[in-house]
Amino acid sequence: MATTLRLQVHGTHNRPFYHVVATDSRKKLCGEILEQVGVYDPRLEPSLIELKADRIQAWYAKGATLSNTVRILVKRKGIKLERAVKITRQPKPAGAKKAKSAKAAK
Repeated sequence: MATTLRLQVHGTHNRPFYHVVATDSRKKLCGEILEQVGVYDPRLEPSLIELKADRIQAWYAKGATLSNTVRILVKRKGIKLERAVKITRQPKPAGAKKAKSAKAAK
């Protein structure tokens, strides 16, 4: 599933506030969410930014992408993001040769 962390708008006309949510990137903006991981209210002075750093890190480690605005908010809060370590295949030994298929041998 293509997961993304993005803002979901709430509030009334001229009074917006946002939830930072993990959602399927193919869903519409106000559609189904997987988890709410924070709140952003730009109307307050200074702006209210409440993020669950552990949950954002968990989603990012699983492969979720961040929208541009969420990336800025995470950077502003000083949250360090790291992907999970991928296991790579070991290289073949130098002396190993490919086995010929039955069709290629004929």
